[in-house]
Amino acid sequence: MSEAPKPAAAGSSARPGVLSLSIRERSALFAAYMPFVKGGGVFIPTNRAYGLGDEVFMLLRLMDDPTRIAVSGKVIWITPAESHGGRIQGVGVQFSANEAGIQARTKIEGLLGGALQSNRTTHTM
Repeated sequence: MSEAPKPAAAGSSARPGVLSLSIRERSALFAAYMPFVKGGGVFIPTNRAYGLGDEVFMLLRLMDDPTRIAVSGKVIWITPAESHGGRIQGVGVQFSANEAGIQARTKIEGLLGGALQSNRTTHTM
């Protein structure tokens, strides 16, 4: 079974508008990435309450890269607790249309390569 992306630790000092995501496996990155979103986006498991359109700031750590990608975005998808089909609770965030957003999308799509063409299910679709 693949490792699920990890949200910021409960009780951490992160502000409610800051989300942290560390993904170590390609399959977990595939499940979290939202290529169907204009400019790209990512699903982040969290039990924090967000509304559609909320602005958030993300710190993404991908695979073996020790550096974090800092990118802002807005909530465009919400999976509530105890959703149908047993999906993980969390939010989908569209990357901002700026240099950081482009960098995040480019990095993720480079890591996923041909896997983007897969029909496997993800956290959102």
